[in-house]
Amino acid sequence: MRTFPQVLHDCGYRTALFGKWHLGEAPQNDPQGFDEWRIYHGQGEYNDPVMYGVDAHGARTEGTVPGYATDTVTDIALDFLDRSLAEHPEQPVCLLLHHKAPHRNWIPHPRHAELYPAGSIPEPDTLYDTHEGRSRAVRGVRMSVADDLLETDIKTTTPPQLLGEENREARLRRNYQLYMRDYLQTVQAVDDSTGRVLEALERHGIAEETIVVYTSDQGFFLGDHGWYDKRLMFDESLQMPMMVRWPARIRPGAVVDQLATNVDIAATILDATGLDPQQELPQQQGRSLLPLLDGRADDDLLAAWPDAMYYRYWEHEDPSHDAPAHYGIRTTTHKLIHYYGDGMGAPGSSDALREPEWEMYDLVADPAELHNIADDPAQAQVRAQLEKRLRTLQEQLGDRPYEGPDTPRPDWG
Repeated sequence: MRTFPQVLHDCGYRTALFGKWHLGEAPQNDPQGFDEWRIYHGQGEYNDPVMYGVDAHGARTEGTVPGYATDTVTDIALDFLDRSLAEHPEQPVCLLLHHKAPHRNWIPHPRHAELYPAGSIPEPDTLYDTHEGRSRAVRGVRMSVADDLLETDIKTTTPPQLLGEENREARLRRNYQLYMRDYLQTVQAVDDSTGRVLEALERHGIAEETIVVYTSDQGFFLGDHGWYDKRLMFDESLQMPMMVRWPARIRPGAVVDQLATNVDIAATILDATGLDPQQELPQQQGRSLLPLLDGRADDDLLAAWPDAMYYRYWEHEDPSHDAPAHYGIRTTTHKLIHYYGDGMGAPGSSDALREPEWEMYDLVADPAELHNIADDPAQAQVRAQLEKRLRTLQEQLGDRPYEGPDTPRPDWG
């Protein structure tokens, strides 16, 4: 399956990828379509990470890169940019900079040690959520800030006076501050990196015509509903940060309200370079966001824009977090989630089965997703409509509803 960097490379772009890859280390899983790439083993390490890849001459390389990963991978990326513009000034550049941060266990650079001190960080409104009325599958996840963060996460032991269920709220309050302190300090280095990249574009005089896409692989629970991590279909995890900067075409501060998904990014970039996404990547499912970003979308396009998206979490065996397998649909007004009961253990074994459950939320009346209305008789018609649309999306995307432990699991490779 071709990717947008391969398309751009074939069209004459200098292409590179540096940082987190996390798609397996066998040769067949190496990045394709790049003039240069250097990636971490697995998630990589925050300090002195080992990186392997190919250099400007196509030679395989591997070795420890001394220093803090967020800084050093930015150094590598900017070195590629400097060399490409100096040695190949006639060629445009496609550069992918993939940070390890802020992956668990959130180790900040010492220069940020005084930022965001514990005790100063505002708490989210849902930090003390009791999960009343939610599915058993959700109530059983092991992502609690109070109970499931490890000493390696919060970098200290829990005092005896905070142990026990009777001290849970105080423990939650303390752990949240320690967790968020390290998380925010770790993200600060990513902010520093972003600033360095933008400064380099200005220095080379190419900022106006360069597209910068700042995004992530998913959202993250930052104490929301009392959780850390991701995986669940609640909006804090489902929604991804995404900002696009292109001074020549996109008005600063513009906000796009339409639904977008990460599979739209490839089509958007190809469209922005003057290529036809459907012709270049006929297998891709996304659509270009460019008309929304640059204000060219007319009423017909806006009326036809999708108002629903499909989600599936299919890592059925998750001993670290016990996150349930599920799929669902999110529209601009509602969300319907099916925890379909295939859980821990091997397919077909008794410990792999759970009771199927549903959750539904009215995102207009209940944006914090606190009130599960899946079994509310007054919402039966809305649920039926959502279930029908869910099945339609599964058919369109080539997925299938769960039919039991022997149902083939997704394989979109």
